[in-house]
Amino acid sequence: MTADRPVTLAAIAGAHGVRGEVRLKLFGEGAETLRAFSVFDAGDRKLTLKSVRPANQGAVAAFVEIADRSAAEALRGTLLTVPRSALPPLGPGEYYHHDLIGLPCVSTEGAPVGHVAAVDNFGAGDILEIEKPDGKRFMVPMTVTAVPTWDAETVTVNAAFIE
Repeated sequence: MTADRPVTLAAIAGAHGVRGEVRLKLFGEGAETLRAFSVFDAGDRKLTLKSVRPANQGAVAAFVEIADRSAAEALRGTLLTVPRSALPPLGPGEYYHHDLIGLPCVSTEGAPVGHVAAVDNFGAGDILEIEKPDGKRFMVPMTVTAVPTWDAETVTVNAAFIE
């Protein structure tokens, strides 16, 4: 994990109205989390947040650099990122999904298992999707029983949960 690795917080889904506001698809906790950041990397440019509010299935935001609907439409599909170092520090037992994706996984017996391909949450808690070296995937709940330990280098999966 590197401190300057970009973390995607939202994607511009399209224009909202005629004054340059954009609809956002959020990848975080909600519109309020975007307020913690004033500037976002947006491809080869920076966007300065003017305002953001919750909206149906995402958020609506205004950026200083986007003045009209045409400019907003031109940014459809643009990812809004911040450096990993800009995210708030975590407490014990907390993690960012971004930090887990790509980490190698080993069993509690020490055998290599694969790597974390995705982190999903279908409403009952986080689930790690682990890809084995043969390309097959399986899912493991992110609980102390199934994943007793993890750090910046490795995720340890209880051998009983490995398919």
